[in-house]
Amino acid sequence: MEMAAAISTTGLYTIVLLIIVVGWLLWRLYTLYQRNQAAKLIDEETFRQGMRKAQVIDVREKKDFDAGHILGARSIPYSTLRAYYQQLRKDLPIYLYDQGKEMSSRSAIFLKKKGYTQLFILKTGYARWDGKTKQS
Repeated sequence: MEMAAAISTTGLYTIVLLIIVVGWLLWRLYTLYQRNQAAKLIDEETFRQGMRKAQVIDVREKKDFDAGHILGARSIPYSTLRAYYQQLRKDLPIYLYDQGKEMSSRSAIFLKKKGYTQLFILKTGYARWDGKTKQS
């Protein structure tokens, strides 16, 4: 009898863990779907070619921006985007980047909900950028 109880408890933990993992995977897939609906991922070369005609936005925190950023970029950290997104023009493309692409993805999803349509994310993020940079 005790063996059966131990197996069912272990089985219960396994089922709960499985539900958590599946839930997390579904959430990640939904987030990727939302990002792909909101913005287009572009490589570094495409980013570099189009950035003169776009609004280049660094969504990392100010201290990271000051430590080094893409030349010509503006700092609008994701944490303050809700307060300052009106500063962005809807008629010009918006090129977003952060260290990877997590915050850029969240920013693009938010901006799409606010009516922005020309959203692009640097696929490799600032971590792999080898173009011109500036420190503040």
